[in-house]
Amino acid sequence: MGSSQNLIINGSGSYPGGIYDKVSIRGEGAIITDVECLAFHVYGTSEASENMKTGSVKIMGEANVKGDMAAGETLIMGTMMVGRNAHLKKMKVFGLLEVGEKLSGDQATIKGSISVKGDVEYETFDSSGGFEIKGLLTAEKIKIALRFGESTAEEIGGSKIIVKRKKSSLLPFGREEGTLTAKVIEGDDIYLENTTAEVVRGHTVKIGPGCQIGLVEYTTEMKIDSSSAIKTKTKV
Repeated sequence: MGSSQNLIINGSGSYPGGIYDKVSIRGEGAIITDVECLAFHVYGTSEASENMKTGSVKIMGEANVKGDMAAGETLIMGTMMVGRNAHLKKMKVFGLLEVGEKLSGDQATIKGSISVKGDVEYETFDSSGGFEIKGLLTAEKIKIALRFGESTAEEIGGSKIIVKRKKSSLLPFGREEGTLTAKVIEGDDIYLENTTAEVVRGHTVKIGPGCQIGLVEYTTEMKIDSSSAIKTKTKV
Protein backbone atom coordinates (compact mmCIF):
# COMPACT_ATOMS: atom_id res chain seq x y z
CA MET A 1 0.00 0.00 0.00
CA GLY A 2 1.48 3.35 -1.02
CA SER A 3 2.41 5.92 1.58
CA SER A 4 0.61 8.68 -0.35
CA GLN A 5 -2.85 7.36 0.49
CA ASN A 6 -5.26 8.72 3.05
CA LEU A 7 -7.88 6.77 4.97
CA ILE A 8 -10.97 8.96 5.47
CA ILE A 9 -13.92 7.37 7.28
CA ASN A 10 -17.11 9.44 7.39
CA GLY A 11 -19.62 6.63 7.81
CA SER A 12 -18.99 3.30 9.51
CA GLY A 13 -17.10 0.14 8.63
CA SER A 14 -13.94 -1.95 8.99
CA TYR A 15 -10.78 -1.16 7.06
CA PRO A 16 -7.35 -2.75 6.64
CA GLY A 17 -4.27 -1.32 8.31
CA GLY A 18 -1.08 -0.53 6.43
CA ILE A 19 0.78 2.71 5.71
CA TYR A 20 -1.12 5.97 5.17
CA ASP A 21 -0.41 9.67 5.12
CA LYS A 22 -3.46 10.61 7.15
CA VAL A 23 -6.17 8.65 8.90
CA SER A 24 -9.30 10.69 9.70
CA ILE A 25 -12.38 9.18 11.34
CA ARG A 26 -15.55 11.23 11.63
CA GLY A 27 -17.97 8.33 11.84
CA GLU A 28 -17.37 4.92 13.38
CA GLY A 29 -14.35 3.08 12.04
CA ALA A 30 -12.40 -0.08 12.85
CA ILE A 31 -8.87 -0.78 11.63
CA ILE A 32 -8.24 -4.50 11.79
CA THR A 33 -4.44 -4.80 11.40
CA ASP A 34 -1.31 -2.74 12.28
CA VAL A 35 -1.47 0.83 11.03
CA GLU A 36 1.28 3.40 10.43
CA CYS A 37 0.52 6.99 9.44
CA LEU A 38 1.76 10.55 9.62
CA ALA A 39 -1.44 11.84 11.26
CA PHE A 40 -4.31 10.14 13.09
CA HIS A 41 -7.43 12.25 13.79
CA VAL A 42 -10.60 10.97 15.43
CA TYR A 43 -13.76 13.06 15.64
CA GLY A 44 -16.10 10.09 15.98
CA THR A 45 -15.36 6.60 17.32
CA SER A 46 -12.45 4.39 16.30
CA GLU A 47 -10.98 1.04 17.20
CA ALA A 48 -7.60 -0.31 16.11
CA SER A 49 -7.38 -4.06 16.73
CA GLU A 50 -3.57 -4.23 16.65
CA ASN A 51 -0.71 -1.70 16.96
CA MET A 52 -0.43 1.90 15.82
CA LYS A 53 2.52 4.16 14.96
CA THR A 54 1.90 7.78 14.00
CA GLY A 55 3.51 11.19 13.83
CA SER A 56 0.63 13.13 15.37
CA VAL A 57 -2.61 12.18 17.14
CA LYS A 58 -5.69 14.34 17.71
CA ILE A 59 -8.59 12.71 19.57
CA MET A 60 -11.77 14.78 19.72
CA GLY A 61 -14.03 11.74 20.01
CA GLU A 62 -13.22 8.26 21.30
CA ALA A 63 -10.29 6.05 20.23
CA ASN A 64 -9.30 2.55 21.31
CA VAL A 65 -5.95 1.03 20.30
CA LYS A 66 -5.88 -2.55 21.55
CA GLY A 67 -2.13 -3.14 21.09
CA ASP A 68 0.88 -0.84 21.47
CA MET A 69 0.87 2.80 20.40
CA ALA A 70 3.71 5.16 19.45
CA ALA A 71 3.19 8.83 18.56
CA GLY A 72 5.24 12.01 18.19
CA GLU A 73 2.65 14.61 19.23
CA THR A 74 -0.58 13.69 21.00
CA LEU A 75 -3.60 15.87 21.82
CA ILE A 76 -6.49 14.21 23.63
CA MET A 77 -9.66 16.28 23.97
CA GLY A 78 -11.93 13.25 24.14
CA THR A 79 -11.19 9.71 25.36
CA MET A 80 -8.35 7.42 24.34
CA MET A 81 -7.61 3.87 25.49
CA VAL A 82 -4.40 1.94 24.76
CA GLY A 83 -4.48 -1.76 25.58
CA ARG A 84 -0.76 -2.30 26.07
CA ASN A 85 2.20 0.14 26.02
CA ALA A 86 1.94 3.77 24.91
CA HIS A 87 5.01 5.82 23.93
CA LEU A 88 3.57 9.31 23.45
CA LYS A 89 6.57 11.58 23.01
CA LYS A 90 4.88 14.97 23.51
CA MET A 91 1.46 14.58 25.09
CA LYS A 92 -1.34 16.93 26.15
CA VAL A 93 -4.42 15.44 27.81
CA PHE A 94 -7.51 17.59 28.29
CA GLY A 95 -9.86 14.60 28.29
CA LEU A 96 -9.20 11.03 29.46
CA LEU A 97 -6.33 8.64 28.68
CA GLU A 98 -6.28 5.01 29.85
CA VAL A 99 -3.20 2.79 29.33
CA GLY A 100 -3.12 -0.95 30.04
CA GLU A 101 0.63 -1.26 30.63
CA LYS A 102 3.43 1.37 30.51
CA LEU A 103 3.19 5.03 29.45
CA SER A 104 6.37 6.87 28.41
CA GLY A 105 7.68 9.85 26.45
CA ASP A 106 9.42 13.23 26.79
CA GLN A 107 6.81 15.82 27.83
CA ALA A 108 3.47 15.15 29.53
CA THR A 109 0.90 17.86 30.23
CA ILE A 110 -2.21 16.61 32.06
CA LYS A 111 -5.19 18.92 32.40
CA GLY A 112 -7.78 16.14 32.23
CA SER A 113 -7.05 12.73 33.73
CA ILE A 114 -4.95 9.62 33.07
CA SER A 115 -5.23 6.06 34.36
CA VAL A 116 -2.18 3.81 33.89
CA LYS A 117 -1.88 0.21 35.10
CA GLY A 118 1.94 0.15 34.80
CA ASP A 119 4.76 2.69 35.14
CA VAL A 120 4.83 6.25 33.77
CA GLU A 121 8.21 7.57 32.59
CA TYR A 122 8.76 11.09 31.18
CA GLU A 123 11.41 13.82 31.17
CA THR A 124 8.90 16.41 32.38
CA PHE A 125 5.51 15.59 33.94
CA ASP A 126 3.14 18.53 34.54
CA SER A 127 -0.30 17.75 35.92
CA SER A 128 -3.09 20.12 36.90
CA GLY A 129 -5.72 17.43 36.38
CA GLY A 130 -5.84 14.00 38.00
CA PHE A 131 -4.06 10.66 37.69
CA GLU A 132 -4.18 7.08 38.88
CA ILE A 133 -0.85 5.30 38.34
CA LYS A 134 -0.62 1.71 39.59
CA GLY A 135 3.18 1.63 39.16
CA LEU A 136 6.03 4.12 39.42
CA LEU A 137 5.83 7.73 38.21
CA THR A 138 9.31 8.89 37.30
CA ALA A 139 10.47 12.11 35.60
CA GLU A 140 13.33 14.57 35.82
CA LYS A 141 10.88 17.35 36.72
CA ILE A 142 7.49 16.64 38.28
CA LYS A 143 5.01 19.46 38.84
CA ILE A 144 1.59 18.60 40.25
CA ALA A 145 -1.17 21.16 40.89
CA LEU A 146 -3.93 19.57 42.97
CA ARG A 147 -7.22 21.08 41.85
CA PHE A 148 -9.75 18.37 42.67
CA GLY A 149 -10.15 14.71 43.61
CA GLU A 150 -7.44 12.25 44.59
CA SER A 151 -4.34 11.60 42.48
CA THR A 152 -2.48 8.39 43.27
CA ALA A 153 0.76 6.61 42.35
CA GLU A 154 2.49 3.62 43.90
CA GLU A 155 5.83 5.48 43.96
CA ILE A 156 7.05 8.85 42.67
CA GLY A 157 10.68 9.53 41.75
CA GLY A 158 12.38 12.54 40.20
CA SER A 159 15.07 15.16 40.50
CA LYS A 160 12.71 18.07 41.29
CA ILE A 161 9.22 17.33 42.64
CA ILE A 162 6.71 20.10 43.39
CA VAL A 163 3.19 19.33 44.63
CA LYS A 164 0.92 22.29 45.38
CA ARG A 165 -2.77 22.64 46.03
CA LYS A 166 -4.63 24.82 43.58
CA LYS A 167 -8.23 25.96 43.89
CA SER A 168 -10.30 25.25 40.83
CA SER A 169 -11.39 28.38 38.99
CA LEU A 170 -14.49 26.45 37.90
CA LEU A 171 -15.52 25.82 41.50
CA PRO A 172 -14.67 29.06 43.31
CA PHE A 173 -16.97 28.24 46.22
CA GLY A 174 -16.06 24.56 46.47
CA ARG A 175 -14.20 23.60 49.62
CA GLU A 176 -12.85 20.29 48.42
CA GLU A 177 -9.18 20.46 47.47
CA GLY A 178 -7.20 17.91 45.54
CA THR A 179 -4.94 15.39 47.28
CA LEU A 180 -1.98 13.20 46.34
CA THR A 181 -1.35 9.72 47.76
CA ALA A 182 1.79 7.63 47.21
CA LYS A 183 3.68 5.00 49.19
CA VAL A 184 7.14 6.43 48.47
CA ILE A 185 8.22 9.85 47.14
CA GLU A 186 11.93 10.16 46.39
CA GLY A 187 13.88 13.00 44.79
CA ASP A 188 16.66 15.56 45.14
CA ASP A 189 14.50 18.64 45.76
CA ILE A 190 10.98 18.01 47.10
CA TYR A 191 8.12 20.33 48.07
CA LEU A 192 4.75 18.85 49.06
CA GLU A 193 1.26 20.05 49.96
CA ASN A 194 -1.92 18.00 50.60
CA THR A 195 0.10 14.80 50.29
CA THR A 196 -0.18 11.47 52.10
CA ALA A 197 2.88 9.18 51.88
CA GLU A 198 4.53 6.42 53.88
CA VAL A 199 8.08 7.56 53.05
CA VAL A 200 9.49 10.83 51.66
CA ARG A 201 13.20 10.72 50.87
CA GLY A 202 15.38 13.52 49.45
CA HIS A 203 18.28 15.93 49.78
CA THR A 204 16.11 19.00 50.40
CA VAL A 205 12.62 18.22 51.70
CA LYS A 206 10.01 20.89 52.41
CA ILE A 207 6.65 19.72 53.74
CA GLY A 208 3.98 22.35 53.23
CA PRO A 209 0.42 22.41 54.64
CA GLY A 210 -2.02 19.49 54.62
CA CYS A 211 0.44 16.55 54.59
CA GLN A 212 0.49 13.25 56.45
CA ILE A 213 3.87 11.52 56.17
CA GLY A 214 5.11 8.40 57.98
CA LEU A 215 8.87 8.87 57.56
CA VAL A 216 10.91 11.77 56.19
CA GLU A 217 14.57 11.08 55.34
CA TYR A 218 16.72 14.03 54.25
CA THR A 219 20.44 14.67 53.71
CA THR A 220 20.70 18.50 53.45
CA GLU A 221 17.65 20.45 54.63
CA MET A 222 14.14 19.86 55.97
CA LYS A 223 11.26 22.26 56.68
CA ILE A 224 7.84 21.21 57.97
CA ASP A 225 4.64 23.26 58.09
CA SER A 226 2.97 23.19 61.51
CA SER A 227 -0.32 21.94 60.01
CA SER A 228 1.28 18.75 58.66
CA ALA A 229 1.75 15.50 60.59
CA ILE A 230 5.12 13.69 60.38
CA LYS A 231 5.59 10.50 62.45
CA THR A 232 9.38 10.16 62.07
CA LYS A 233 12.07 12.39 60.60
CA THR A 234 15.70 11.37 60.11
CA LYS A 235 18.80 13.05 58.73
CA VAL A 236 20.89 10.50 56.82
